[in-house]
Amino acid sequence: MTARNTLPLALLGSTALALILPATAHAAGFIEDAKVSLNLRNYYFNRNYLNGTDPRIQGERQGQAEGWTQSFILDARSGYTEGTVGFGLDVLGLYSFKLDGNRGAANTNLMPIHDDGEAADQFGRTAVAAKAKISKTELKVGEWFAVLPILRADDGRSLPQTFQGAQLTSSEIDGLTLYGGQFWKNSQRHDASREDMSFGGVKGDDFNFGGGEFRFNDNRTMVGAWHARLEDVYQQSFLQLTHSQPVGDWVLGANLGYFNGKDEGASKAGDLDNKVYQGALSAKKGNNTFQVTYQRLSGDTKFLRIDGASGGSLVNDGYLSAFDNPQERSWQLRHDYNFAGLGIPGLTLMNRYTSGSNIHTGGRTDAEEWSRETELAYTIQEGTLKNLNVRWRNSNVRRDVGQDLHENRLIINYPLSIL
Repeated sequence: MTARNTLPLALLGSTALALILPATAHAAGFIEDAKVSLNLRNYYFNRNYLNGTDPRIQGERQGQAEGWTQSFILDARSGYTEGTVGFGLDVLGLYSFKLDGNRGAANTNLMPIHDDGEAADQFGRTAVAAKAKISKTELKVGEWFAVLPILRADDGRSLPQTFQGAQLTSSEIDGLTLYGGQFWKNSQRHDASREDMSFGGVKGDDFNFGGGEFRFNDNRTMVGAWHARLEDVYQQSFLQLTHSQPVGDWVLGANLGYFNGKDEGASKAGDLDNKVYQGALSAKKGNNTFQVTYQRLSGDTKFLRIDGASGGSLVNDGYLSAFDNPQERSWQLRHDYNFAGLGIPGLTLMNRYTSGSNIHTGGRTDAEEWSRETELAYTIQEGTLKNLNVRWRNSNVRRDVGQDLHENRLIINYPLSIL
């Protein structure tokens, strides 16, 4: 894997696209509704392997993965030209360079790793998507940061993952949004290249999807149904129900979901069988939010998702584990606190504990794992550095089968509005 050496020029080129094209479009909406922002992201990552070594480094003992990067994420989105059919353009300029981290950075997923095990000095890419809109229906073609229940791009490291494809989104009926499309390339969060969509390293053909979400009850209730196919590898359906209900001083919430996945077409990844039953119940009062979740997998296969994609649709997805092994059953307790209640707006604290059991892996049918995760975050509320966000994440995971990990991350995001 080789990082590109001309990426600073690519970033400048994407900036030029975002700023010059609107000036030549001769359409007020294209210009007036345009938004351009630049996020400066500084990311420090330190992972300790408590009972082993970094599995990506061979021939030597490496008990730690550590890296530090500085990234620039340009997000330029035009409005639409005037007329029955409006046209627009979205550009993502992504560039990251290494501040620290060599062989010990192999499993941080901050940077691409060369064949000799060394982390690349820099990497990035430019993602461009054209869009057209009629009434409340939009067609988008190109590459972007896609977030769908059955395909979530991962933004958990230096640069976000992006997918290349086409998507149609329609909201012609009040409360109902319909989705359909196809993705054919995947750029993972630590990669400068665009690869075919894959699952477990097995490449498939195109990733086709369709779905709909209906919101009602003053937007407090949502019902969603989705279906996706990675051609010749797997197919997956997802049903979801969410609801939020005020009860006196409390706001009660529910998120219920069911995944059903199996092999598809030529079954390049073999026979696949996975089902997920999950639910999350929350209660919010004042500055406190409490949540309890349960997630149960059945079948002989772990959760089905595109390589590199986020597991964020699972209620027990965390920093170190998604608790998505074959047959695994897991529960979670979580508490969030907003320090605005103590006169410190912008400061928040999250703690959660997740426990998994009945894991069928490594020749065992009763393996267990647990994780403890904390995030302390602060967003500056005013002044020159307004909106600068600092997050510290501390987490641990212990497993009967696999690596025991202790991890710290320090992430600084400084979003700048250009237009």
